[in-house]
Amino acid sequence: MDPATLGRRLATAGIPTLHGRAAALRQLVLQAPPSVIAGMLGYHTVHAEAVAAEAGSTWKKYAPGEHGRRPHQETGDR
Repeated sequence: MDPATLGRRLATAGIPTLHGRAAALRQLVLQAPPSVIAGMLGYHTVHAEAVAAEAGSTWKKYAPGEHGRRPHQETGDR
C-alpha cells in the first residue's frame, strides 16, 4: 500500500500518525547512528542528527567504516 493511502486511511479512522512517526524516529536514533537511520528511511542526515541531538543520542562520535576487519598483514610464508 502506498504510504499516502495508508496515512489517509489511518486519519479517516481517527488514528494520528505524526506523533507516532516522530517517536519512532527518536527511538531509532538512540539505538543506531543517525546517518544509518537517515539512509534507511530516506531522511536527510541533518534532520536525523538534529532529532538525535534532541533525544540525547550518544552516537555523535560514531565513525563509520568496517571496524571489525583487520588490516592486511604479511605472513612469512612465501
